[in-house]
Amino acid sequence: MGKIDVIGLGAGDLNQLPVGIYKTLTETQADIYTRTIDHPVVKALQNEDVKFISFDGIYEAEDQFEKVYERIVDTLLDEAKKRSTSIIYTVPGHPMLAEKTVQLLLEQSEAEVSILGGQSYLDDLFTALQIDPIEGFQFVDGMEFDRANINYQQHLIFCQVYDQMIASNVKLALLEDLPPDYEITIVEAAGTRQEKIQTVSLADLDRSIALSNLTTVYVPPASKNLLNHTFTRLHEVIATLRSPDGCPWDRAQTHESLRPYAIEEVYELIEAINNEDDENLIEELGDVLLQVMLHSQIGEDDGYFTIDDVIHSITTKMIHRHPHVFQDVEVNSVDDVYKNWEELKKEEKGEQRQSILDGIPTSLPSLAKAYKLQKKAAKVGFDWKESDPIWEKLQEEIDEFQEAVHEKDQTETEKELGDVLFVIANIARYYKINPEIALEQTNQKFRSRFSYIEEQLQKEDKDIHHTSLEEMDYYWNQAKERE
Repeated sequence: MGKIDVIGLGAGDLNQLPVGIYKTLTETQADIYTRTIDHPVVKALQNEDVKFISFDGIYEAEDQFEKVYERIVDTLLDEAKKRSTSIIYTVPGHPMLAEKTVQLLLEQSEAEVSILGGQSYLDDLFTALQIDPIEGFQFVDGMEFDRANINYQQHLIFCQVYDQMIASNVKLALLEDLPPDYEITIVEAAGTRQEKIQTVSLADLDRSIALSNLTTVYVPPASKNLLNHTFTRLHEVIATLRSPDGCPWDRAQTHESLRPYAIEEVYELIEAINNEDDENLIEELGDVLLQVMLHSQIGEDDGYFTIDDVIHSITTKMIHRHPHVFQDVEVNSVDDVYKNWEELKKEEKGEQRQSILDGIPTSLPSLAKAYKLQKKAAKVGFDWKESDPIWEKLQEEIDEFQEAVHEKDQTETEKELGDVLFVIANIARYYKINPEIALEQTNQKFRSRFSYIEEQLQKEDKDIHHTSLEEMDYYWNQAKERE
């Protein structure tokens, strides 16, 4: 098995090299490979007749960094296997700090890898920026990061901002959360005689600034008022509202007192969807989210559960119910997805539900409940296969309703009208129409047309209370034509 000794070259100044590392590099008989020749220490050691074999050519040959790193590691392994003694591989900074090739070497088992040391530039960077990392800091690879994981309330340090393209990618990601004039600091060659510190606006990160492999971008912690779009900030605001120094109304709320607001907010959300009003949709989705946050905060204040428990529950459920996405289960159609979903629901619920019809909320509006009942019964075959019998059943129920009306039996009339509505809900289900949504659309249409009648009568200075049905019907038909 070959052997590879990995050495870090420090931030960029030969004086930063430990004496032992310096002697190893200047006295060794082993071949010395370096990730890049473009480093001040390499150039200084070359002046002392130290020979380096660089991988800069691979950077030029590949258009993806991942491929570059893989080829470097493959080459090192091949060279190590040819020798009975170690080869040396040098990298900028410290081998265990933002060095992908070293991580790949440590993951393989073809050659023995030893980390001989090196100096991290972070100490010098903290000194240059005059920040204390104990306050919290995030060290981020500028070439590969997930914006969702950035914590803007900590000191934020981007390394490996080699060139304008990487700087531009970093800038565009940060602009999703911070304003263009937000001040950031660019540090070049921290801890060396060439150290340079420059503060610029975020918008200027990739403009007219020289960048190199010794460039670091520092983003200072953002004030809370800039983070109102983040979940953490929302959670904090709701907790404050419910705190002893918060809002008396919010503190007084309970799960029970909030029930009517939840219903109201969902209906307002549906209205925004029906109106195709994106701006209002944003607001109404926020109001629905507020209900979730308030209930979760009440649970946290009472010591029963937190918003983390709510998120964990739904995340786990979604992963479990989508094995065709998160596992190796195959589906060929939407029907397969529905089938799997129902089977997985049964698995989750265990023996809790004794009836096929269990699981329908008792507080659902009656029309929606009828739709749900029929949908569940249909899953076990209790359903019409064709539409004709449904229409015959509707006519049968209408006849029975008319008979009850004729006999002036109020109780029976209510029952028979319920039967009519139940069959109508079944017709809606058969034709894949949600009856609640369909009826709400008609409600909105009625409101719009009747409002038009009122507007026209007002223009003519007429009192709607003293207007004939014929005249109102005239404007009704006008409203229909306008639609």
